[in-house]
Amino acid sequence: MGEDGNNRAYGHKTFSRSRSHFTDRITADGRDGWPVAAGRYRLVVSRACPWASRAVVSRRLLGLEEALPMAVADPIQDDRSWRFTLDPDGRDPVLGIRFLAEAYEKRETDYPGGVSVPAVVDVPTGRLVTNDYQQLTLDLATEWTALHREGAPDLYPRDRRDEIDAVMAEVYEDLNNGVYRAGFATHQAEYERACTAVFRRLDALAGRLAGQRYLVGDTITEADIRLFTTLVRFDPVYHGHFKCNRWKLAENPVLWAYARDLFQTPGFGDTVDFDHIKRHYYQVHSGINPTGVVPLGPDLAGWTSPHHREELGGRPFGDGTPPGPVPEGEKVTPRGRPA
Repeated sequence: MGEDGNNRAYGHKTFSRSRSHFTDRITADGRDGWPVAAGRYRLVVSRACPWASRAVVSRRLLGLEEALPMAVADPIQDDRSWRFTLDPDGRDPVLGIRFLAEAYEKRETDYPGGVSVPAVVDVPTGRLVTNDYQQLTLDLATEWTALHREGAPDLYPRDRRDEIDAVMAEVYEDLNNGVYRAGFATHQAEYERACTAVFRRLDALAGRLAGQRYLVGDTITEADIRLFTTLVRFDPVYHGHFKCNRWKLAENPVLWAYARDLFQTPGFGDTVDFDHIKRHYYQVHSGINPTGVVPLGPDLAGWTSPHHREELGGRPFGDGTPPGPVPEGEKVTPRGRPA
């Protein structure tokens, strides 16, 4: 979940990730009142946020770009929440709002919680539908199938769900969320517990991936998406900014090759904006980086170097096909991308 605007407090109080408050689901049968429908909803994301980036990757792999249009927020928040200053006149051109908080307010007046991404907004009413980052991508894979592109992969295969869920739960606890617990720790013991768990999980994942190309089975699944969005941020921000610095991702042969393999797979690296990632973490988290200085490194050229993971076999898209070219309006700008 993207941070909620209380950014100066990070590093000064014990970190606890809020649960999603709006957990309505958009389903094929519309049982929560929100039926799947092409063009009805708008996905609001930040390319800086790993939780939102899961949805960006899933949406692209499944070919939902036209069915679920996307709004990209400025990576730099202010106290009024995620803002649309990347768009002309500082307003989202479809929703007509300046801040994502306005969609939250239409859903629940004086909502006391944080304003987070990813968020799905109902275009006709301008109301927030859901900010349930854990369920959203699972529903894109299973409830939106009628709108998937031809050749879309099965990212949450029914016969593998128990194993996928187990892997994702471990990765979430120790790694996806663990880097935040380390980075926002307020005392040494709290930091050491979190950082130790981060690297214990990374070591276990390296062992798992040493002999298989993907986390579960021989195709890309939701588990790989959730691991990738943390790994791609590891050296640029988590290693330094969050003090997870026992070693860099680029120093682990297995995980570095695995991350590069996914990065070079259509639907993954073409959604990544390193400039947004670095500016968000280093400039927004003023509680732990009060100067707002953004580091120049690391060198990003290695992301496009050969990984040789294809030697392990595997079929990235299973019986499906890669997604097509990135839509013109969604291409990531060259700044901050590997050469």
